Amino acid sequence: MASVRIENVVSSTALAKSLDLQSISLSMENADYDPERFPGLIYRIKDPKTAILLFRSGKAVCTGAKDMKQAHDAIAYVSARLREQKVDVYDRPEIEVQNMVASSDLGREINLNALAITLGLEKVEYEPEQFPGLVYRMDSPKVVLLLFSSGKLVCTGAKSVSDVEKAVDTIAADLRGAGLI
Repeated sequence: MASVRIENVVSSTALAKSLDLQSISLSMENADYDPERFPGLIYRIKDPKTAILLFRSGKAVCTGAKDMKQAHDAIAYVSARLREQKVDVYDRPEIEVQNMVASSDLGREINLNALAITLGLEKVEYEPEQFPGLVYRMDSPKVVLLLFSSGKLVCTGAKSVSDVEKAVDTIAADLRGAGLI
């Protein structure tokens, strides 16, 4: 199996029934709130290097984490900072993965023209004049792979590391079976 590197885990949770973003932005350092530009408050954390997007609805999105532990740590950190500001937040917010982005290297160059035909044109977008990679929408697991002629790939849309690994194993097996790697 080709090694897989998780680049970003995007997760979401509900931190409270509602949040007063204006008040939070005035009381917390590293808070960026400009409702004219974006409806949420952006709270950046240095360790783990993540950003938490807070919304008036009490919902939050964590982006930039490399794994679920970092996502949990970042959300716990923001929850603690909010509690310090006397904001009523839930004790144990349930965190759900929305998207994982991962990269991998198949170790061999790929003929993307031949790959487009092999995978079936109904699941493939390949316009090298527009974008140098081939976009493949995989059914199982339900992810999108961006494959490049260098043999490198990006997987997006996964909900778990096992989905990423299964997608990479599947595409590598398909490429070997077609004699493309």
